[in-house]
Amino acid sequence: MKIVLPREQLLPAIQAVTNVVERRQTLPVLANVLISTEKEVATLTATDMEVELVVELQIPKAADGAITVPARKVFDICRALPPEATISLEVSGNKAKVQSGKSRFTLATLPATEFPSIGAFQPLFEADLDARILLDLIQSTQFAMAHQDVRYYLNGLLFEFNDTGIRTVATDGHRLALCDREIALDTGGQRQIIVPRKGVIEIERLLNHTDGTVKLSVGTNHLKVTAPTQSLTTKLVDGRFPDYERVIPKEGKMHVLADREATKAGLSRTSILSNDKFRGVRLVLTGDTLKASAHNPEQEEAEEEIEVQYNGDDVEIGFNVSYLLDVLGILKSEKVRIELSDANSSCLVKDPDDERARYVIMPMRL
Repeated sequence: MKIVLPREQLLPAIQAVTNVVERRQTLPVLANVLISTEKEVATLTATDMEVELVVELQIPKAADGAITVPARKVFDICRALPPEATISLEVSGNKAKVQSGKSRFTLATLPATEFPSIGAFQPLFEADLDARILLDLIQSTQFAMAHQDVRYYLNGLLFEFNDTGIRTVATDGHRLALCDREIALDTGGQRQIIVPRKGVIEIERLLNHTDGTVKLSVGTNHLKVTAPTQSLTTKLVDGRFPDYERVIPKEGKMHVLADREATKAGLSRTSILSNDKFRGVRLVLTGDTLKASAHNPEQEEAEEEIEVQYNGDDVEIGFNVSYLLDVLGILKSEKVRIELSDANSSCLVKDPDDERARYVIMPMRL
């Protein structure tokens, strides 16, 4: 088996599959990438048994074969070679030789028969989607996923499908992000799946380099996203997502309309002197002024005044400033709308021009 490709073609493919490989593996073969050739196509496959990524490359006609080689070592070699290099990978016995110009490397291999596969699954339904729409759904919500929460079902992103569209929801118990997009689907009724954090990250990577349409295949325990030259399969989280509808506040009686960039900049400056652990800021709404203040155990203080449009009663409320900044960084509009009921209730943050995305942030005691 022999593959000869320009570095600019091989490097992105090797990089993509290497992202899936975990540094610490229980099985040595999981640190490898499976390279197989058939006719004029080379297929690169990597898995950690939870996520599997397959990348296809067009190659000059070569003898059919398959082998596994150390993923990160091949990636590091390709990255270290000059941009204009041509790379040759040839398998001989239990060794793989990588050559480019006067550079030569010999790598240990493992048999392709030892490489595990997530395997095929029977989809419950399939749909062709615009890659940009799916990417927008993920990017609008994935930042609110929990990190290593004992409630394992929060360490992922909820996809809710019905015949009229897709909704994504993420929450860590302190905040919630929700985004809707209207798309005609044939799902046979409402379906919910929870995609684990790593699966979400790798799907986002795939979509970032994909234009046009992707195919979504949803199974009982798996989700597969198929692009023109890549396909990613991820196992799903086996759990029940909480009833998120209950925590979304109804329209609050206090409405704040503010310039998004000015608010983001003011809160960013205030956060510099917030408590590193709790990240709390106190917000005081009086007339058309939002006053943000923070202090820390060193008795340092920060205060900012931000012009807003507000006609309600004076109110004082505390929030984790990181949660507010995450939302302000995701929104794309010039303005931001914040709805409040009282100083002890969660706030609802929206884009005034597009309310398909909603963000809930719980208050904190300061």
